[in-house]
Amino acid sequence: MLNKFRFLTAGESHGKCLTAIIEGIPANVPIDIDFINNELNRRQQGYGRSSRQQLESDVCEITAGISNNRTTGAPVCLVINNKDFSQKPSFTKYRPGHADFAGSVKYNLSDLRDVLERSSARKTAIEVAVGAFAKIILRELNIFCSSKILQIGNAVDNFETEIDNAKENGDSLGGKFEIVFKNLPVGLGSFVHWDKSLDGKLAQAVMSIGGVKAVEIGENPLGKTGSEYHDEMFLLNGKIVRKTNNAGGLEGGMTNGEDLVIRAVMKPIPTMVKPLKTVDMFSLKECEAHFERSDTCAVEACCVVAESRIACILADELLMKFGGDCLEELKNHYNE
Repeated sequence: MLNKFRFLTAGESHGKCLTAIIEGIPANVPIDIDFINNELNRRQQGYGRSSRQQLESDVCEITAGISNNRTTGAPVCLVINNKDFSQKPSFTKYRPGHADFAGSVKYNLSDLRDVLERSSARKTAIEVAVGAFAKIILRELNIFCSSKILQIGNAVDNFETEIDNAKENGDSLGGKFEIVFKNLPVGLGSFVHWDKSLDGKLAQAVMSIGGVKAVEIGENPLGKTGSEYHDEMFLLNGKIVRKTNNAGGLEGGMTNGEDLVIRAVMKPIPTMVKPLKTVDMFSLKECEAHFERSDTCAVEACCVVAESRIACILADELLMKFGGDCLEELKNHYNE
């Protein structure tokens, strides 16, 4: 039976810790804890982040599945302790743009704190730690990623001025980012069923990040003819090559050997110093939304989370296709 990279996380924004269990990692994968913690640090950086990022300084502890800095083939357990662990006060004022209203109705909760604590973006810290494991597997196969911010608010450059203006006005900003994975093999994903399409898996992984409202794979085809959009094939020294990559590395739900290019748009953060109008869940009177410490802009952090989510999907696809109980076996299968 082939490996499957899967994981489960638990923990709340102000709970004692965030945890994850990862299953399916082959044995003998060398684990660089400094790389994992650097990924966590990247998630906390970015112009426009709140003071909590300096408070936390996330560090990952590996409590199972590792021996002498190498995986053993057993499930891996990760823990990130919350330095901001505390019991926060209840609140009943819905925050527009958050999970408060729908979450309290769905789970019949009378304290919106019980929605906030798990729906908070804080839980993405442990996802980034898991994603670091996925990236370690990918780089063992010479697959690497890069990312960049394309736009913040209305600015395509000079982002800091745009963020400073929003902060001064008690407002928030979203933006657009791009992620590229290079050197992927042909044939990850499938066309045989809709739920095996890699396009769908990747879009769901990125779209389900809190705040993401749009995902693109490759170039937006709107307004282009077929002859303008599709990537023609040519022969060069007996190899098939392309001059363009408008498809973003995916055709028919599968990787085609070109760079995987994914872009996403994050909405402005809905918690603002200048609060939005809302309704109190008990009094049913109009009021101003509850304010919790928040960022002005977190697009750079969202980009790191998206990298991690994508890496997990790709690691899963690679392990299912090539398999291997140990890293050496995986590499042999991959290079055959």
